[in-house]
Amino acid sequence: MNSYPPELLVQLAPVMFVAGLDAPLVPPSSPAPSTTSKSQDAFAVLTMRLRDALLSQRKVAIWQPEKAKSFQVILVDRDLRFPPRKMAPNDDSPHVPVHSPLSPLTPSSPLHPDGLIAPIWIRKHTTLVPSVFVLFMRIFEYPQTAPRSPLDGADPDRERDREQEERKRDADLAAYIALRKKSTNERGIKLTVVLLASRRMLDDPSLDARLTFIRKQSGLDARAALFVLSPVSQAELGDFVQSLQQALYEPAVEYYTSHSKRVRRKRNRHTQALSSYSNPISPLGAAGGPRPLRPEGWTVRYEYKMACFAEFRGEDEVALKHYQDAYEVLAVMFGSIAILPPRTKRWAEAKVLADCINVKIVKLYMYNNEHALALSHHTTHIRKFGDLSRGWSIGEDTFEYWSWIARQYRILSELMEQGTHSSLIIPSHQPVAFTNALNSLLSSSSPQAASRGSTPALEIDGLRSLGLNPSHALQHPGFYYYMAARCTEMRRERFLATLEAEATEHGISSSPGFANEKKVDHLVIILELYTKAYELFKKHTPNIPQSTSQARLTLWIAYRIGQTYFDSGKFDMAVRFFERIARTYRRESWDTMLRPLLTTWYACVQQLGDVELSVRLLIEMLGHGLEDVDEPGTLQGDLLEVLKSTVPTTPDEPLLIDSSESQPIFDCDVVFWQTEVKVGEAAAFQLTITAPEDVAISDLPFTSLTIAFAGTYGPITLQHVDGESSNTSSRYLSLGTISEEAKTLETSLRWQHGSSLILSGAMVSHVPTTLRVEEFLLTLVHGAWNIQIPLDPTSSRTGSPRPLSHRWLSCVSPPRFLDVKRDDPSSVFVRYRSHSVELDVSHPSPACIDEEYPITIEVTNVDDQDLEVFVDILLQPTEIDDAVNSISIDGESSSSFIKGVPFGTLSPGENCVRVLHLTSTGGAGDRILDISLQSRSKKSFNGEPLKTSRRF
Repeated sequence: MNSYPPELLVQLAPVMFVAGLDAPLVPPSSPAPSTTSKSQDAFAVLTMRLRDALLSQRKVAIWQPEKAKSFQVILVDRDLRFPPRKMAPNDDSPHVPVHSPLSPLTPSSPLHPDGLIAPIWIRKHTTLVPSVFVLFMRIFEYPQTAPRSPLDGADPDRERDREQEERKRDADLAAYIALRKKSTNERGIKLTVVLLASRRMLDDPSLDARLTFIRKQSGLDARAALFVLSPVSQAELGDFVQSLQQALYEPAVEYYTSHSKRVRRKRNRHTQALSSYSNPISPLGAAGGPRPLRPEGWTVRYEYKMACFAEFRGEDEVALKHYQDAYEVLAVMFGSIAILPPRTKRWAEAKVLADCINVKIVKLYMYNNEHALALSHHTTHIRKFGDLSRGWSIGEDTFEYWSWIARQYRILSELMEQGTHSSLIIPSHQPVAFTNALNSLLSSSSPQAASRGSTPALEIDGLRSLGLNPSHALQHPGFYYYMAARCTEMRRERFLATLEAEATEHGISSSPGFANEKKVDHLVIILELYTKAYELFKKHTPNIPQSTSQARLTLWIAYRIGQTYFDSGKFDMAVRFFERIARTYRRESWDTMLRPLLTTWYACVQQLGDVELSVRLLIEMLGHGLEDVDEPGTLQGDLLEVLKSTVPTTPDEPLLIDSSESQPIFDCDVVFWQTEVKVGEAAAFQLTITAPEDVAISDLPFTSLTIAFAGTYGPITLQHVDGESSNTSSRYLSLGTISEEAKTLETSLRWQHGSSLILSGAMVSHVPTTLRVEEFLLTLVHGAWNIQIPLDPTSSRTGSPRPLSHRWLSCVSPPRFLDVKRDDPSSVFVRYRSHSVELDVSHPSPACIDEEYPITIEVTNVDDQDLEVFVDILLQPTEIDDAVNSISIDGESSSSFIKGVPFGTLSPGENCVRVLHLTSTGGAGDRILDISLQSRSKKSFNGEPLKTSRRF
């Protein structure tokens, strides 16, 4: 807000001048020798407390929505003289009408002849002319002498002298008050006198008569014009100050009301005279004196003054109406270059006035919690004057345009920030469920209207309220600080373009503010705005999962702060921001946001000379494909140049590049041909490593590729050898069967754009497990550098030009592929084969009631190993009435279930037969048996015998 005069922005309040509190008050008579300093100290303390209490009532501020009856107190001298209301008539022309010194009609006025409103007019009513004048004075107290004896009576001579002296001093006091009363009456200012007296004086019977004499002689009003105050406690003094303000608030309001009436009469006379106004038109380019203020300008002056006086009275709605009228007329004036020629002094003053009136209107809307209207008016102001600026040749291609836009957003954010510290509550724009809102609207309407299917106007308004115009949704101040920062960046871009044009054309820019713009440190302003926006976004972002979008915007602002530090040459600060931001962008896979960050980050690291971080960033940038299309191989060349010209900090230790959360350089894929295999059966697999198509890596000196497998399998190491062609799109290498021993093979580890290295092999397991490839480890050696890059075998580059699909190489020459249509072919399950056992159940037919019906169960081992077999038999319940069933085998009987009938250990080809008896009583019908067979071999896995179960 420092860009505008504070007088045009502050909240106006009634002004009270307080005189007589400059120094400890001493009575106008010489104290008697018996007078002690204790009484003087009490009045000195009272004076200091009065000063503090009065000055603390109300502070000058821009945001003050409180409607308390308080004054803006200013301590002044007792002999203060007010500025003249009218200019004294000139001796040469005594009959010419006189005007205010600030009127455009006064030749010596700063507004002569066509000015609108100057900040000095507000300053006059806030610092030079009050609505209430409070004068503190000490009433005379005759020195008190102790009697010689308690039996002595009053001394008549002394009493007579006391009365004469008091009357003389009271007359002098009344004369001084009358003189001050005369000066305040000329201005219509309320004069109030506060007489300070001791507590002894308050008990004096003659005090009332003395006060009556002083009031009559001085001409003070009978109401709220004369107070008496003695030294009291701090709490009682606060009550006195509050009661004093309460008593004087109504006269202050009357004072500003009379001013409003006077201005309104002038406006009405001016409006009536508009019809007879003739606008003098002079030929274009003709020389002549300055033109007087046009009728539109007088309307702006009168409306603005009435708005200010209404604001002094605390009538916000009236003030808002007058501010709006002044703003509309002012906008009309700007629409005509004949009224306000662009880039003139009056044009600049009017533009400042329009911006300040807009702030006043927005603030008054916010006082009334009309947030949508406040933001709508601010947006309209920017759009309206933005359109006007294009007509003034101050369009989007000028730094002046963006400077003004940034100023508007900044002043709005500063106003809201002050408001949030006081009483402003930012609205919450949470979406309303359509069905809930519709049901509530329908329930609130009449049943008859709902049954007729009509849509009342209330319902239509309610349905419209379900939507929200973004230009009317007031956000927290951080949003507008961010907008101001973005506009300031545009301002800097336009300024640099103008500066470059000036250097190219060897001329001077025609913009009048170009010389001043050269003195502006744009980056400092941008950094300040972004920092405030960042702090406010962190403050207003709730710690809930739904606030992720705002948290990401906070990170974006942090990135802009880092970018500004980079542009300012503070590379160490920029790196600190980039490092923290990149961590989140990698984790959430925001590659679009990460790419420009990495480029700027690498430029900072180059300036700082951190070679290890340069290597890490270059490798990560290779994964993102951040390479200029016009200059292929740039990243590869930069990396090789760094490796050639530098040495690592710890040459004896390899530099490990952790790319688990970043984009990999290669697209990797692992495909097992089968979903599962049996123990001892080979599981064929293929590994594919594909180079990116949008970045060159053919010259990177990869020396080895190590493939690690899960479990006890030994790693496979591929060593690079020259001479093998790497120009083909697909190269094939067989790894053979993977065993527990490490193996080393040789192949070319150079990749052209989009080329692939396909590795095939097989894995065999003799126990149940899951077969998978754990990791690829690429090693790059160049000079003193030993760089290890772990790769996820199933990782792929996001947004690669040719997405990698799961494919199986079926023919090497020419290469042909089969699509593997499985969700996850990167692993295979190894399971035991099921035992081969046959079960045969036979029984003669039919079975009779109450018969022990024999059922023969024969089990045959057709496997190639000894199996121990058990059988479970379940007799299903029947729905036949009065039926009672039972089964028995090998001496064990049950009415429902017999578990674990042993059939012994059967050798391959051996069988075993058991007879089951079924006994049924009751009615005739079907009986159902459920026979389950379990087999167990002598082999074991992790110490437990291997079992299989089947149900027949």
